[in-house]
Amino acid sequence: MTKVLLSLHVLAAILAVGPVTVAASMFPAAARRDRSWLPLLHRICRVYAALGIAVPIFGLATASSLGVLGNTWLLVSIALTAVAAAVLVFQVLPTQSKILAAEGPVRVATPLGMYTGVFNLLWATVTVLMIVRPGSTTGA
Repeated sequence: MTKVLLSLHVLAAILAVGPVTVAASMFPAAARRDRSWLPLLHRICRVYAALGIAVPIFGLATASSLGVLGNTWLLVSIALTAVAAAVLVFQVLPTQSKILAAEGPVRVATPLGMYTGVFNLLWATVTVLMIVRPGSTTGA
């Protein structure tokens, strides 16, 4: 069962978080150049952010199955995932909405780029922690 849960966790991360990181990264440049893509990019971010809830759900189930719920690397990963979700929900998506509502050129694309960069950096850090797992006995 652990292998199934881990597979679902990794697939959810790839299929849900991947599109959000790409679409969110494309949004600031599109806001400055070709606004016609903005509604689609924003919708991708919203829909896949909602689907992304599957990642921590399967992750916690996998961690429980492996008996590693108390490991420091996992607790740090959980905290960083929560921060990434907060950045997405409270910074990236609302700023995208403001840009969509604005008419003409907008200057909020710069802070949006920063928020998106922080979001992506947090996910990259979580990914590295999941692979390296400090203190792991697997040697991987």
